[in-house]
Amino acid sequence: MRRHIVTAAALVFGALALGACASSAPEPPPVATPAPVPVLPPAFPPQDIVGRWGLAAYHKEEDRARTEAAAANQCRQPYVISLGPTGGVMMHLADQATPEELRLKGAPGGKTYIGPEGEPGGIQDREVVSFTGRILTLRWMDPEVQGRYGTMVYVRCAPEGQKRPPARKKPAAKPKPKT
Repeated sequence: MRRHIVTAAALVFGALALGACASSAPEPPPVATPAPVPVLPPAFPPQDIVGRWGLAAYHKEEDRARTEAAAANQCRQPYVISLGPTGGVMMHLADQATPEELRLKGAPGGKTYIGPEGEPGGIQDREVVSFTGRILTLRWMDPEVQGRYGTMVYVRCAPEGQKRPPARKKPAAKPKPKT
C-alpha cells in the first residue's frame, strides 16, 4: 500500500511539474518572414536574347576579353535561345540536359535575372552582368554552380547563312628608322 501511495505521489508531482513547465515557458516570438523581393520589369524583353549565340565561360576577370573571342568562335555550333510557349525563353538550367522555359525577372537596383518562375535572385537564377545586344554575360547565383561553370559569355552569331565580319587586323608596326 505504501508503495502505491509513493507511486501516486510521484505521478502527481510529475504532472504538476510538467504543467508548470508548460504554463511558465514563454511562447517564442513568431518567425519574421523576409519581405518578398518585388518582381519588376526586366531591363530588356525576352525577344532581345532570342537567337543563335557562341558560348564560352571564364573564372577570372582578366580572362573576359579572351573568352568573348572564344565565344564568337563557337558560332559553328551555336547555343540557340528561343521564345518559350508562355513568353519566357528556352534555356538550360545548371546540370540539365533539356532546356526549359525561364523568365526574365527585374529586381531593385536595375538588376535582371534569368531563371525559373519565382522571386528574382533565386538559387537557380543567373544574374545578367551585362547585355549590349551583341554580348550577354551571365553569372550563376548558386556559388557552387558558379564555381564549376564560371561566368557565361554569349556572343551573338551572324544570322544563318551570313558570315561573321572578319576581325579587324592590328595595323602592322612601322619599321624603326636606322640610326
